[in-house]
Amino acid sequence: MAHHKKHRRKIVAQKVKSTVQAVHKQINVPNLLTIGRIWAIPMVVLTFFFDGFWAAWLGVILFALAGITDYMDGYLARHMNQLSRFGRILDPIADKLLVGSILIMLAWKGRLGGIMVIPAVVILCREILVSGLREFLAEIKVGCPVTRLAKWKTACQMVALPVLMVCQPEYTGSWSGFWTVVGCLSLWGAAILTVITGWDYWKSGRKYMDD
Repeated sequence: MAHHKKHRRKIVAQKVKSTVQAVHKQINVPNLLTIGRIWAIPMVVLTFFFDGFWAAWLGVILFALAGITDYMDGYLARHMNQLSRFGRILDPIADKLLVGSILIMLAWKGRLGGIMVIPAVVILCREILVSGLREFLAEIKVGCPVTRLAKWKTACQMVALPVLMVCQPEYTGSWSGFWTVVGCLSLWGAAILTVITGWDYWKSGRKYMDD
């Protein structure tokens, strides 16, 4: 009986050790940046509940910092040889949470009224579609690399969202009309590229759905 308990404790200790090692492996600079981007989301959302110049621009600054981490985590992961499955899964999720949250808040604040709701809905639907497709392909161990057009789509979003966050006259003064046009055109550009890249991803994954 004593030998059996000792053997069981040894097995438990080995499992705990392997778990700790696995967690430690995931704690690196790129993954911490990705996690930081997720933590920035509620702070950006919170700024929408306050009226005023400083609240609006604080939201833009937080969004810009989150965008910088989006670039830096991938760059550092490649150059520091710290690519991980955890990072590959969490990075696109963080991006989608950030974009989706801001689109919803912009609609709530009335800055995506009328026809501007269409590109927002298109972007959100595409993100859900691609997320489901990536999950399906991951289960069968098929990669779904980011295309050049997808990067341009992301760039358009990164221009459109912060501009639309502060394109009101009280935030940008006499330039508000100009920045409104820039934000709207960028969002429409992102929506068009969203449809194109979403269709490309769908075609790439569709051939694996017949079995």
